[in-house]
Parts: sequence; C-alpha cells; structure tokens
Amino acid sequence: MSSALSLFVVSPDTRSERRIDPHITVEQLKSKLELITGIPAANQSISLLNSEDDPRVVDQLSDDSKALGFYGLRNFQVLKVDDLNPSVSFTGQLTDVSQVDKFEMSDADYAMRQDSVLSYKQRHKVGRFAPKTDASKETENVEIPIGSRCEVESNEPGLSKRGTVKFVGQTKFGSGGGIWVGVEYDEPFGKNDGSVQGERYFACKPNYGVFVRPDKLKVGDYPELELDLDEEM
Repeated sequence: MSSALSLFVVSPDTRSERRIDPHITVEQLKSKLELITGIPAANQSISLLNSEDDPRVVDQLSDDSKALGFYGLRNFQVLKVDDLNPSVSFTGQLTDVSQVDKFEMSDADYAMRQDSVLSYKQRHKVGRFAPKTDASKETENVEIPIGSRCEVESNEPGLSKRGTVKFVGQTKFGSGGGIWVGVEYDEPFGKNDGSVQGERYFACKPNYGVFVRPDKLKVGDYPELELDLDEEM
C-alpha cells in the first residue's frame, strides 16, 4: 500500500494538492517543488501549516538532510513555500496585474471585427448561433454516470485536467441550451464551486468546479495524478 500523503502545496503564484512520499528528504522535496512553484530550490523556505482552515505554523522544514517523516507530516496539512529571493524568480509578479495597462474595446467595435471569435461563431453557427436542437433527444444520447472519473480536454500541452463527474443535465446558463456536465477537478483548475449565476448544481471547493459540454471530456479510469518523486532530475 502506498505511504504517500495528500498535502496542499501553496506559494505566492500556485496552489495544488499533491501526493508526497514522507520518506524523501527535504532537499529532494525542494527540487520537485521548484517545478511546481517556480521558486529555485536554494531560495525556498518551507513552512508546515496545520491545515487550510487552521493556518498555524507547525514546523519549519529547515534541515535539507532530514526525511519529511521526521516532521510528523499528516494528510491534508499545508506546505507553504516562500521565496527568500523573489527578485530572481519574479515570485508574485505573475498574479500582480496592478502595473499592467488594460486594453478595452467597446462591444460595438468588437462586433464589427471580422477576425474575432464572435465573427467565427456567427459564420460557422457555433455555440449560441447554432441551430436549436431537441434537448430531450440530446439527453438520451448522453451516457455519463454521476461519480465517474474523467479527464477534460485541455488546450495546454501536457496538462491533464482530471476530476469527478458531479452533474449531468440542462442548466439555466448558456443560451444555446443542451446538456452540460459539471466536474469537480482534483486541482484548482476550475471556475466556480458548482454554482453559476446564483444557481447551485453541485457542491465543491471554490475554483475546483467547471461545466463543460459532453464532447469535451472522456470518462474512464483516470486516477488522481501523483507527484512523481522518483523522476530523475
């Protein structure tokens, strides 16, 4: 049986849930967290917090030679990774948009553009411009059981968005009608907590929920991804 623990890893620019082997050393952990947080291993300061709901500092993982088990890690604790030299890795600047000039275009100007997504959808009758379908027939053709494991289509190469199906059916949002599938992601890749525009369809943590069309996901044996701690660096 695997001895890996489920821990939350948070940094100024990231947050994720990972499966981590308590037998590896702090030094090995830092080399893996560099890929996740973008913070160089030499600049990492790792604090162990009690939980997401109780952010008290339990210990500091300050000895690189110690195994993680030395610090008494438990499931669902939090590894908070701070950057001791943020000027080198630009930590925090990925989420700071205060210095970015915002480009704005009026709805009228956007509607006149021929190279826009809106124009493409109008020409090809996609989305809300698609011909109306018989929703009842569409429902009969969607066979996605609630509770199924799934993987959602991603536009980012190498990124697997896995989760659990929590809802299948029609919604009050979306002018095109048809069936939507509500998914609770394993990681915070989502856009909501299972509710949209004040209407709740299922419940999950904020930023873990998403609604997609049935053709945008695959149902099957998609276990939760683990942090590969045996990978050669």
